[in-house]
Amino acid sequence: MTRIKAFVTLTLLGGLAVVLPIAIFILLFQWLFGQISELVAPATEWMQAHTDFKDNFARLIVLALILGLCFVIGLLVKTSVGRWMHRHLDHWLGRLAPGYSTIKDVVLQFIGGAGSEGVLSGPVARARIHGADNPLSVTAIVTSQHPNGDFTVYVPTAPVPTSGFVYHLPPECVEILPHVTVEAAMKSIVSCGSGSGALLQAPASVDS
Repeated sequence: MTRIKAFVTLTLLGGLAVVLPIAIFILLFQWLFGQISELVAPATEWMQAHTDFKDNFARLIVLALILGLCFVIGLLVKTSVGRWMHRHLDHWLGRLAPGYSTIKDVVLQFIGGAGSEGVLSGPVARARIHGADNPLSVTAIVTSQHPNGDFTVYVPTAPVPTSGFVYHLPPECVEILPHVTVEAAMKSIVSCGSGSGALLQAPASVDS
């Protein structure tokens, strides 16, 4: 009886391990698709009224057109004319639209661009936010190093790494982890620390 119970339990847990990530991914995709659908609703309604595309297919067409437009704009700003237009557009939006410059700086700092390395460029570090002598540490991403040696780090929250905290720490409180990529750190944060033991373990040195 015990073996049957253990077999059923392990089999059920194995099935949940397969089904739950897929189900959560589908739910997140549906939520994200719903949010984007609301944003593109005017364009979708216009397309439904003037073409044969309906409902979700019309939304997908609109999203594809928006992504295509972003790609074309990206190509344009690589040219001298495009850079000139972008520079002047930024200048006037910064003067006429309150908050535009702040939003632009936040986006550039997170994804990188225009000479900014961005949050996603790392490096990853282990930060002791309560002092070098305190054993508590958190996974952090170094966003700036100051002339006096201090670091500014971003500490993402789990399981949503796009929100977090910013700390300014002395060098003795920041341990750089050169063997850990930002992608691996983010994956550990999204999974609420699962696999962080292997992630934070220093790689074995190779004797020459």
